[in-house]
Amino acid sequence: MKYKDYYEILGVKKEATEAEIKSAYRKLARKYHPDVNKEKSAEAKFKDINEAYEVLGDKEKRSRYDSLGSGWASGADFTPPPNFGDFDFSQFTSSQNIHQGGFSDFFSAIFGDLMSKSAQNGYSSMFSGGFEQNTDPFSQKTGGFSQREQNQNRKTRKTSENLDITQNIILSVNDIFLSGTKGVTINDFRKCPYCGNSKTFCTHCAGSGIEKISKHLTVNIPKFCKEGQKIRLKGEGKQDVYGNRGDLYLVIKIEDSNYTVDGCDLIKEVSISPAMAALGTKYEIITPHGNFKITIPSGSASGTILRMKGLGLPKKEGGFGNLGVKIKIVIPKNLTEEQISLYKRLLETEK
Repeated sequence: MKYKDYYEILGVKKEATEAEIKSAYRKLARKYHPDVNKEKSAEAKFKDINEAYEVLGDKEKRSRYDSLGSGWASGADFTPPPNFGDFDFSQFTSSQNIHQGGFSDFFSAIFGDLMSKSAQNGYSSMFSGGFEQNTDPFSQKTGGFSQREQNQNRKTRKTSENLDITQNIILSVNDIFLSGTKGVTINDFRKCPYCGNSKTFCTHCAGSGIEKISKHLTVNIPKFCKEGQKIRLKGEGKQDVYGNRGDLYLVIKIEDSNYTVDGCDLIKEVSISPAMAALGTKYEIITPHGNFKITIPSGSASGTILRMKGLGLPKKEGGFGNLGVKIKIVIPKNLTEEQISLYKRLLETEK
């Protein structure tokens, strides 16, 4: 079997601290996790990374691995070094002899005895939480309590952890006006409930100790909602190991490129030419209540606001707010020769 340089796999120096090794592992595990990286080589790379951290992240295994010496990195077939004594490695060269879950033959030969001891002392407890095995499945116990008793205790135990999630929900003027439903994706992170941020390999968090929570919800938009108001969804927050659930709070943020919102009133900006402002014109605008034609009076200055009563957002006490049409005078681009000539004549009259 070939020597495997675990330090090279994780991209750290042999003198790397435990924190540096852990940081390098988490970065690589996220990069090559099969759920994220779809390249064919990612899965094999991911296994090597986890195997390397299984060794370098454990003081006893790292010490045994370091005792191989740098001479074994040459790639020659592996032979146990002298300080391994009379230990018989042959029994561990097959992955069938230990409960490794995909580790290489090199790992099995060097650390098989450690893993076998774990199996003899209840290796499965690393993942099951220490179940006491019993031939009667209905009397299975965990930590001295029956499964039924444990489930009951989980319902009554409280946690000091904040299980609530607070996230913004972006609404447009039409979302508020129609008061329908809105799809929202909730993304949050929590301490991995499967491994508790231990150094054992975890398929849920790839050893990062953090699990991502992502779910899509359809939210009912309440009538008369305003900026900063919170929508509470009970039981849609985080969940702890005891089964307690927090709430989800969605903070309303109004973002609409067509309007400025002031309570139940709206302001909509319209652009007109200098000629329209000087002479007055008819202008069609789009509102939440439909399309309307308004009259822009002659001599309107830029920044003038024309009020349209009852075309804003609904009020809680009944009726609607107002819509303000804000005039913005814009100089046309790419003027024609005729337009330039007319502007020159106009300018002459103003001197």
